[in-house]
Amino acid sequence: MFIDDMDPILDRRPSSDLYLPEEDYDSKDAPQHRKRLCLSSAEGGDRKSENGFYWTETEKWQSSDEADVEPPLLVFTPNQNPGPQILPNRCSSALQFFQLLFPKSMFQTIAGYTNSYAAKYEERKGKLWNFISQSDMKSYVALVIYMGMFRCSSLSDYWSESQHFSLSFPAKIMSYRKFLSISKVLHLSESREDEKNILKKGTAGYERLGKIQPLYQVIRESCKSYFHPFQNITIVERMVKPQAGTGLKQSLKSRSPNMGFKLFALTDCTCGYTWDFFVYEGKSCASRSEGLSYETVMALVDENMLGSGYKLFVDKFYTSPTLFTDLLDKKVLACGPVWPNRTGYPKSAKNKLLSNAPRGTMRWIRQDKLLFVEWKDSKEVQMCSSFHKAYEGDTVQRKVRRDAHRTLEEIPVPAVVLDYSKNMEAVDSSDCITEHFRAIHKPKKWYQCMFYHFLDIAVENAFIMQELVTKGNGKKPLTRKAFLQALILELTDIDSLDSAAVPLTLSSSG
Repeated sequence: MFIDDMDPILDRRPSSDLYLPEEDYDSKDAPQHRKRLCLSSAEGGDRKSENGFYWTETEKWQSSDEADVEPPLLVFTPNQNPGPQILPNRCSSALQFFQLLFPKSMFQTIAGYTNSYAAKYEERKGKLWNFISQSDMKSYVALVIYMGMFRCSSLSDYWSESQHFSLSFPAKIMSYRKFLSISKVLHLSESREDEKNILKKGTAGYERLGKIQPLYQVIRESCKSYFHPFQNITIVERMVKPQAGTGLKQSLKSRSPNMGFKLFALTDCTCGYTWDFFVYEGKSCASRSEGLSYETVMALVDENMLGSGYKLFVDKFYTSPTLFTDLLDKKVLACGPVWPNRTGYPKSAKNKLLSNAPRGTMRWIRQDKLLFVEWKDSKEVQMCSSFHKAYEGDTVQRKVRRDAHRTLEEIPVPAVVLDYSKNMEAVDSSDCITEHFRAIHKPKKWYQCMFYHFLDIAVENAFIMQELVTKGNGKKPLTRKAFLQALILELTDIDSLDSAAVPLTLSSSG
């Protein structure tokens, strides 16, 4: 169920061992939906779902012609002014923005952990380890970012000595042997602490993320400290794909058949900034009681740090009447597509949207503070919201078949569908860009794989802050490509005059 983007607690399946996903979409073909309710009375009258939401058989779905009441909106009162939380003149270069999120001291710390681990590793093989410095680690990170910009078929190709097909930059920074040596022994935690933690394996004191904990906590805290989200936020899932086997590996059926680490991230819809995230460690007592989707949202949406009046956009895995109602108690609004078999979804069939309804047809029903909308596009869409009005006269262009011809027509669209699509575009774009510039080097150790993903988050967030701060100063920001080029040159301490580096305040065609 987790692989199918369903929550084992909030989504109900029929008792039969055979499960057909298409049964969830059409209540006429899914009689088992009626078995998911606990009846609180005899035939007819009020019924109560398992989570306490009442519905009546006399309730009916409304059409777009019937007026809906505008729900009262909460006043947006963030705890801090949304946007970068830094002084306007504090950062003037790509490296300074990056070091807000990946502190300079972290280079020295990782170099120390790597030297400690490598010395023992090489000693077992009867070899001596050449200790690396903070400068070496900065150069290593610069090459990792560089490899994400210029793709080669193999790692050795970056140091190719071919007369016509070679890249000169990597060899200027570091030898291939040194880069490969660091890659093999890269370590993010103290070796002695790792040994103590291994002895606790199988007990409550065992820390499954111990090998990434130092960098993991620094990146999370830095991302939250130097930026405050704008009003529209969302929670997304990300996969990190290691080659090594580990008990933390999960999969997303809709994204990739490959196994990997699942991360849940709270992201700003306006600019795509990753404000907070955590690595999923498996089932816990909390996720068994309320459901993983519910606990994930509650863990990331901290109203004490964010403030009130935020609008949360989530996908089907998270959307539930229970969650949206509890978020309202925290003064957080929410909307998103919803499974029609999710607990609390209206069960009334009166005037319900038919499966053969023409494109643009919609139905809606309001229960307490929540709005449920069904809309026919190329397929049926079900939405739930705590702050939208059912229909506000909006339209979208769609190709509709008329007399064996497809013509472009304006069809009605619910406000919740339009708003959801608009706010998720920035997040989808940010995820794609992060993957595009990700390093091609795939380590065999899981914690090294997490290092590269944390590096991606820091680089992407640094670019976003540079863009917002520079625009706020009335100047034109660097493109992503120009920003990465400037960051690489500064990490490697290459003279900006010799390398024709572009000042941060200017624009680059990229």
